[in-house]
Amino acid sequence: MKQKLSAQKSVLLTFDIEDWFQVENFKEYIPYSSWDSREFRAEKNTHKILNILDNYQTKIKATFFILGWIAKRYPNLVLEIHKRGHEVASHGFNHQLCYKQSPEDMKLDLKKSKALLEDTIGSQVSGYRAPSFSITDKAIDLIRQEGYLYDSSYNSFEGHERYGSLKLPENLNNDPSFYRLSHSFFEIPISNLRLGNTIIPWGGGGYFRLLPSLIHQAGVNRILHLSQCYTFYMHPWEIDPGQPRVPDASFSEKFKHYININKAQRKLERFIARNSAHSFQTCGEFIQEQKKSIRT
Repeated sequence: MKQKLSAQKSVLLTFDIEDWFQVENFKEYIPYSSWDSREFRAEKNTHKILNILDNYQTKIKATFFILGWIAKRYPNLVLEIHKRGHEVASHGFNHQLCYKQSPEDMKLDLKKSKALLEDTIGSQVSGYRAPSFSITDKAIDLIRQEGYLYDSSYNSFEGHERYGSLKLPENLNNDPSFYRLSHSFFEIPISNLRLGNTIIPWGGGGYFRLLPSLIHQAGVNRILHLSQCYTFYMHPWEIDPGQPRVPDASFSEKFKHYININKAQRKLERFIARNSAHSFQTCGEFIQEQKKSIRT
């Protein structure tokens, strides 16, 4: 059931392009040295996402945060994303958590992934998202130094042991959908639902797969009532019920990874349709709009 909302807001669809064998939950069981020998499925699953976005009469634009590891091996996939009018952004190179890297290693990771993506598409790459939202204040400084214009790594939900944290400034109009960290650098957090002093994860991923669609949409409506935008994230492997299983993983790890992946593609399609009254922008477009409004 589509609900009427009084004003058009922005929905930022973001997709973290990594494969089933690269996720943090399975790192204990799948060493980096074995990645090249694994079945690569992110290419066809990303094309599924691109085709879903093309199926709507109104233009649906999204931001794709792409691992350098994938971009190096599948440059045509990166080009296809760019040619279809979506934003190409960086997800780092080898899916290493920010706070587990030395400053020197992270600086190299940021530089290397940005340069590879820019060389592939022939355009500037402005955005970065940390693997598993492992952002820190020190990492933000490095991201800014390497020439990125925005970060989209902060997740305010404190119940996940891998998420990082940031010291954020007081925001304009108490809008939690974006933060100006300096004159020309912004943070776009993942959107969560706040009930009183409690923050409930509502931005996507496993939480999106777990929540019933109508309940999820009610939370999205609440977020958009209070904010300029709703920022959503998903991974290609989340719409791939045929992916290889990792039998040695714990029950908890399997639950987080596999819950409702057989329903996720349809849920994504319903989510887009239910929010068709809003503007589906890239993160970069949203930031440019905010910069203009701040100047005026």
